[in-house]
Amino acid sequence: MINLDLTGRKAIVTGASLGIGAATVRLLADHGASVAFCARGQDGVDELASYSDTIRGYVADMSDAESTNQFLQRATNDLGDADILVNNVGASPSRNFLYMDDADWEQLFQLNMMSAVRCTRHVLPHMRAQHRGRVVMISTVGALYPSAALIDYAATKSAMISTAKALAGKYGRDGVLVNSILPGLIHTAMWDRAAGELAESTGKSQEEVMANNSKGVPVGRYGTPEEVANAVVFLCTDAAAYINGQAISVDGGSSGHI
Repeated sequence: MINLDLTGRKAIVTGASLGIGAATVRLLADHGASVAFCARGQDGVDELASYSDTIRGYVADMSDAESTNQFLQRATNDLGDADILVNNVGASPSRNFLYMDDADWEQLFQLNMMSAVRCTRHVLPHMRAQHRGRVVMISTVGALYPSAALIDYAATKSAMISTAKALAGKYGRDGVLVNSILPGLIHTAMWDRAAGELAESTGKSQEEVMANNSKGVPVGRYGTPEEVANAVVFLCTDAAAYINGQAISVDGGSSGHI
């Protein structure tokens, strides 16, 4: 029988007030884990934390090193050392390459990539000492097939995949498994915003844009945050004990048909 039980495990999830992050927090808790997560706003923190007594939420700006370290220290003090880390936080602004300055690149790199570096560096010593740990990077299929409109987003998410593969090779023998999940078109606030921007620029409705986007997905629809969370949580269980260093697309088959 497949073992998906996470009772007694302690998890940290970054950027989790909405979408994939929130779905992951809820599912980890449903499978028995105690979970600490962060978000930018107190309202989002309070709403998700109310889902279960085993969930604790914190306000943090993960693009800032000091704020990130404070979150990690508070989470560790309240929860204990983490067995599971899901590096989910990220932003995907749509910008023109020629009009992006160094500060734009640095800001997104700090949020999407350096937050993952700092969090992983924090949890690794304990995971290695107990010879058991799971780290999951939430990247994107856009890292494999980058778009000029999201060039900085794709670059930072590609860096996450490379980092995950390198760490998997280095620490697999210590019982620490590191993998990446690459979501495709997922019905989240991020994709709703992108569809809205495209609708405004083309004169179409947002519903028309989303329906047209869905035509490129072999299963014929957007995915849900819960479907991505299913893959994330599976990687955190003992059932995935021989999966390491992988970049797994959750995209309805889109990347297999590009």
